[in-house]
Amino acid sequence: MTNTKRIAGALAALAMALGAAAGAHEGNVPSGVPQLDHVFLIMMENHGYGQVVNNPSEPYMNALIADGKVSVATNYFAVGHPSLTNYLEIVGGSNFGVRSDNNPDWHDTACQTNLASGIIDADNAASISVLTVTNSKGQAVSYSVGGGAVCPISGSGADAVTEAVDNWNEVSKISPAGVTPAVFNHLADFDGVMALDQASDIHGKTIADQLVRAGRDWKSYQESLPLAGADNVGFSNGTVTDLTDLSAPIWANLPASPGSYVKLYAAKHNPFVYFKSVQENTEPGLGLGNVVPFDGTHGLYADLATGSVPAYSFIVPNQCNDQHGRSNGDSFCELDLSDDGTQNGLNPGLIAQGDSTIERLVASIKASPAWRDGKNAIVIVWDENDYSGVNTAPPAGQKFPPQNQNRVLLTVETSYRSSPVVQSNRHYNHFSLLRTIEAALGLPCLNHACDKDAAVMADLFAR
Repeated sequence: MTNTKRIAGALAALAMALGAAAGAHEGNVPSGVPQLDHVFLIMMENHGYGQVVNNPSEPYMNALIADGKVSVATNYFAVGHPSLTNYLEIVGGSNFGVRSDNNPDWHDTACQTNLASGIIDADNAASISVLTVTNSKGQAVSYSVGGGAVCPISGSGADAVTEAVDNWNEVSKISPAGVTPAVFNHLADFDGVMALDQASDIHGKTIADQLVRAGRDWKSYQESLPLAGADNVGFSNGTVTDLTDLSAPIWANLPASPGSYVKLYAAKHNPFVYFKSVQENTEPGLGLGNVVPFDGTHGLYADLATGSVPAYSFIVPNQCNDQHGRSNGDSFCELDLSDDGTQNGLNPGLIAQGDSTIERLVASIKASPAWRDGKNAIVIVWDENDYSGVNTAPPAGQKFPPQNQNRVLLTVETSYRSSPVVQSNRHYNHFSLLRTIEAALGLPCLNHACDKDAAVMADLFAR
């Protein structure tokens, strides 16, 4: 990095520090970690801490831990379910009232956001019925029964109450009397102590908005995204998408049903595309041009080879390579065979495929000129566990077993650390991660990343 770039970055960070308190729904710039030039955040899927650590099908990750190459958060928690909720929290510090994996409602200017409506999971359904129930804290919370594409997130309003530690399985459908069909009663998640209250002052933006405002750059690198880009795409195998007319003559002689293509790319793992500011490119540097595949002239591997990577790289392998799995994939992509929250029943091929993907990504990052220049960090994190474990509530006064808690693995490797790596037992979650990255990039905390319980992960990022 040139001295000019360093000076520009320092000035931008200073400007953000001076102006942070004035930013709506933002706090001060957090402190406690070194200022970084590049953060590489690698997202993995649907496996709890105990399903990854000491798993023989995950040799690379476990060697990094055993050999002291990475610092480890041993008490780190996802925040709720499903995937999209966690991805939104990692980049925006809130679920924004979205508790579904529904695709974006692309470029819709007439829909009402969940933030504005105050109804969780309304998601711009053509017709929904609204269920209002009282949670264990005595709060009346409204949920939609039904739902559709997610209205582009913008503006301000209230998000959804969310469990800080998942002590309940949402695979168990619980319906209040008289409600048909059965719906997930998310309120059953809350034990009245570990729930995060609904916040009424949430702003519909992400770290991407903050970076652009600070004069810095970002990219969302999405494996198997078609080269044409992310606009209007919900799913893709890298060639065809949900926009492709699979009844066209060109597909007539496919050996299998055209609809059976493996959905490798999924918008639900690409949280930035759910925001109006990104869909509409409301500021230069914010648009969908920042969402690129791994391949291509402006993709991840090309950027790493030249060292032209942004300050913030959000890196998402496809659903065969991130340990999510697909029911119509091959043996190394097939979903876990069965699951009790431990390593029993996991698909070893799926785990190994993800492990080799991590190894390939880390090697490519560390071979990049960008890694050798300046202070940088690689963060690897799993978005959530897989809803596994027991399916009934424990007796009154007793806790759920560890496999029911939404504890996931997070590791950090830096280019600058001189002190020994650590295994930290401090309580962290996705909001802690956002707050820490914001601190490292000189940005103010955003939404729930400003919560007093969202601690900066200073021990993991220490020099």
